[in-house]
Amino acid sequence: MEKITDRLSSLRDTMKKNGVNATIISGTDPHGSEYLPDHWKERLWISNFNGTAGTVVVTLEKAALWTDSRYFIQAEEQLEGTTFELMKMKMEGTPSVNEWLISELKEGEVVGLNPQMFSHFAHIQNYNELTFNKLSVKSIDLIEDAWQNRPILPTNPFFLFDTKFAGKSASEKLVEVRQEMKKSNTNVYILSALDEIAWLFNIRGNDVNYNPLTISYALVDTEKAILFIDETKVTDETKTALAKEGISIKSYLDIYTYLNNLNQNEHVLFDGNKTNQALYEAISSTSTINLIASPVTSLKAIKNEVELDNFRKAMVKDGVALTKFFMWLEENINNNINEVTVDEKLKFYRAEQENFKGASFGTICGYADHGAMNHYSATPESAYTLGTDKMLLIDSGGQYLEGTTDITRTLILGEPTAQQKTDYTLVLKGMIDLSEIIFPANTRGSQLDAFARKALWDYGFNYGHGTGHGVGHFLCVHEGPQSIRVEENLTTLKPGMVLSNEPGLYRDGEYGIRIENLIVVQPALSTEFGDFYKFETITISPIDKTLIDVTLLTDEEITWLNNYHQFVFEQLNSFLNEKETAWLKEKCKSL
Repeated sequence: MEKITDRLSSLRDTMKKNGVNATIISGTDPHGSEYLPDHWKERLWISNFNGTAGTVVVTLEKAALWTDSRYFIQAEEQLEGTTFELMKMKMEGTPSVNEWLISELKEGEVVGLNPQMFSHFAHIQNYNELTFNKLSVKSIDLIEDAWQNRPILPTNPFFLFDTKFAGKSASEKLVEVRQEMKKSNTNVYILSALDEIAWLFNIRGNDVNYNPLTISYALVDTEKAILFIDETKVTDETKTALAKEGISIKSYLDIYTYLNNLNQNEHVLFDGNKTNQALYEAISSTSTINLIASPVTSLKAIKNEVELDNFRKAMVKDGVALTKFFMWLEENINNNINEVTVDEKLKFYRAEQENFKGASFGTICGYADHGAMNHYSATPESAYTLGTDKMLLIDSGGQYLEGTTDITRTLILGEPTAQQKTDYTLVLKGMIDLSEIIFPANTRGSQLDAFARKALWDYGFNYGHGTGHGVGHFLCVHEGPQSIRVEENLTTLKPGMVLSNEPGLYRDGEYGIRIENLIVVQPALSTEFGDFYKFETITISPIDKTLIDVTLLTDEEITWLNNYHQFVFEQLNSFLNEKETAWLKEKCKSL
């Protein structure tokens, strides 16, 4: 196997040939994706780090990786022997990427940036910071030359997503999009985010792990819509169906030529946060560019009633699979099961469900201290064998035609300690308290985040990740613009938005606790003070009662949990056999 040090040498040779002293590798792709095809896994190729968040910088003498606390342990292991230095983000004394570059490079030296791999706004920020400090910036793709035997882009055909699942046809969605374009005084709209294109055109694909997406660009104007895609991925059926919706097909990279030839009077809607710098530079200089948030982002976030109804059906399927899985786990805990076995068995039971299309993300199965690693990914080499004396955290999800699921359950199959019960119950209180909140219209997720944390704060505890992320409909399990987290997000929560509710508590070297349900924003009531909203919990799976210290729960929290378990049993029991029904009934008994 080629060594990382050899790859660094190859990249540095390319840098020298092109007069470049340093380069930033963002770890994403031209579409700003979370999950990448092998062709665009540039950060993994150069560093051996496979986390989902991180930035690499390579100079002619040094190499460094920036990542956050979720990946510190993983990064230390994967960078060993590579000559990379780990930069721990948000830790005291850690410089930013650009601060480090400015300290390492001399005045006038050149930083190479691939404009395909940076959004327009990210490119501007880098350019301004670096040039202000007397460094030069050069637009260049260095990896393409340095990476020998690079994998090709996938050529899997995409498929049509039926309106019985989507709720609206592509042509209906295009009408809505053009209305939004008119409001913003634009007549050309560029889309590069793969989930936005999939949602707008009602198509899905198989080009990356976990997210049912197809690599493409799109453009919508007042009269036509164009899908720019590798034409070998287009079948007669998909081409004909899209044409009926007013969508034509052009080759994937033709987007650049098309933008360069736009008419003089075009007013282009361009999302600077989502769309890459190379596309920005390709737009005809005679066109007017309006930097506006992508309207599909907001339209997609608010699920229609058909989508929500399908989400609920997906949750029933997932609940059935999880019931079978947890019952199997209890029965086989002493049969040499490990963290990898758990992942395989979860996939097995989900695959038994109709319309299952795969996992929605890589399963996080952490036994004992592995549970304290928020994004731990078990391998055959690292996997612990499970037992009954430690806590087990399982965060997993499925992709069904009906919807995307994401659920975390923490359990123990033996006797918990008093500390474990206290910690678990405080996390549970936070999850319940957020579930029950009623809040006024125009409330932001950052204003609700404290409700999930208060019980922990009362004991001086906290967790470092967000409390909730948006979830797509048979799309990305992590979807914006909505969120529930400490960091400010100006997006207000609106009926139809689907989010996760997942507080946690992590004790390094001991265990991790997280309890996660998916929730939907729904109307609650209207008064003389305005409209108020609430959350509908749609995840359907028991919460482990073994770990609960009932004395820490309020009467209202106990009522919520009992009602939730009654809901779980009523939703699932008709899909189970007699033995499974009995098992579930016991798990759903009232406190």
